[in-house]
Amino acid sequence: MKTVVFAYHNMGIVGLEALKRENFDIRAIFSHQDDSEENCWFDSVVDWAEKNSVPVFCPEDVNTANWIKKIAAMAPEVIFSFYYRNLLVKEILNIPSSGAYNLHGSLLPAYRGRCPVNWVLLNGEESTGVTLHHMVEKADAGDIAGQREVLIEFEDTAFTLYKKLCRCAKELLEELLPMIKNESAPRIPQDLQSGSYFGGRKPEDGMIDWNWPVMRIYNLIRAVTKPYPGAFTYLPEGEKLLIWWGYPEYDNRSGSTAGAIEVEDKTVYIRASDGRLRLMDIEVVNEKMKDHKIFEYFKERKIFL
Repeated sequence: MKTVVFAYHNMGIVGLEALKRENFDIRAIFSHQDDSEENCWFDSVVDWAEKNSVPVFCPEDVNTANWIKKIAAMAPEVIFSFYYRNLLVKEILNIPSSGAYNLHGSLLPAYRGRCPVNWVLLNGEESTGVTLHHMVEKADAGDIAGQREVLIEFEDTAFTLYKKLCRCAKELLEELLPMIKNESAPRIPQDLQSGSYFGGRKPEDGMIDWNWPVMRIYNLIRAVTKPYPGAFTYLPEGEKLLIWWGYPEYDNRSGSTAGAIEVEDKTVYIRASDGRLRLMDIEVVNEKMKDHKIFEYFKERKIFL
């Protein structure tokens, strides 16, 4: 079955490998040039295309008349989008005779939009998943072909959860790609009113407010810790304190001030509104610290954030 694929990131590789196993005829791959300001910790779709002798293109805007004409000339029967970062116009979506499908990292209609793996952690969800759905002009709004659920563990980070979603996506595609080939894939309409939509996130969104409940702070940390930009606060001298990992603790103390740094038994905590966060992995002025080094840094400091 002839296909054109729009792909990026590790999930893009998962999708391409699945198509290869099912003997889809990949006519071309569209991807993105890596951003020099982004921590590109993930695998390269461009490298995969070159290793597998598939033509690959990285236009800034694929939704132009010239590219639409070129894609139409490739005569794909089906189009797939695996974590491609841009929406495709209807002129592209209407080209394949057997439809266009997108792989999304949530259980639609929940968490439509950008950065679903980060948002589900930020919001303290206990499960999420992957969805393969038909593409329409509106983001993540087309009929659902299939879904797989993933449980979120208490210590999952965006990185560990993303790896789970990749494994889940592999299983989902193994189930659905044969159905797409014989045009028997389900079409389940979404109830968008019962779902949710979230936008993109920026590094500055990682700033901690110590007046938040400690679980909200913990969820932020695990949602944006490495390889993402990280959760942070500022010390009184103006240094940026990145908190790569910490652990929430509850207590019933009264009179404690949010943002107070507490040192007990060679362990450092920062007070939140209803508990405190134990610092376990931090960075200050490019100096990385864990365990005893954190204690040594803060033991003489009686400060509030």
